[in-house]
Amino acid sequence: MTGRLSVARTLDRCTVLGPGTRAVVWVQGCPLRCRGCVAAETLPFEGGTTRTVAGLADWLCALDGIEGVTLSGGEPFSQAGALAALLDAVRARRPDFGAMAYSGFRYEALRRGGPDRRALLDRLDLLVDGPYVAARHGSLRWRGSANQRLVPLTDRYARALAEPDTTAGIELSVDPDGAVSWAGVPPAPGFRKGLEDQLAARGFVLRTEAGRER
Repeated sequence: MTGRLSVARTLDRCTVLGPGTRAVVWVQGCPLRCRGCVAAETLPFEGGTTRTVAGLADWLCALDGIEGVTLSGGEPFSQAGALAALLDAVRARRPDFGAMAYSGFRYEALRRGGPDRRALLDRLDLLVDGPYVAARHGSLRWRGSANQRLVPLTDRYARALAEPDTTAGIELSVDPDGAVSWAGVPPAPGFRKGLEDQLAARGFVLRTEAGRER
């Protein structure tokens, strides 16, 4: 059903998961089990929050000061039809809205996939492809390991892609209840455990749907 999405988390403003200031949607569920994934809670297809495409489109269209959205997870291409419909719904009102996605699958495999996967690819400006490989971890821009690629699907982000290929870092936020969440691609392996230990020593709790090392 393309009218609904299983969502692990959303973030209204982020500067470390793609060009400019963007919203982020992390979907729930991934068929891959990359060793070193630090958000195992996003891997099961059970769980998450059911959100309608129309509701998510309203949310994105109401955000000021963002240039687009990054789709992460989980595996976005496991819900490709609904995400393609989401981008269509947003661009009907905001035609210049940018779109970037992560996938554990290679671009070539996605292009050979079903019509939903091809439809989502056709709506993206930028894809980060390939599984996270802990042994090849690197301090790279918007991705976690050297096997992953930045695949431009339009020329929208050509200027950004010409900039140095170094980490954009991570962003931390503290909720009113004291829970801490993070977004971004950690520049070093083992990030989550180290962060959890340091936060626990200071009386903070890491919100489990916070992010993913990829």
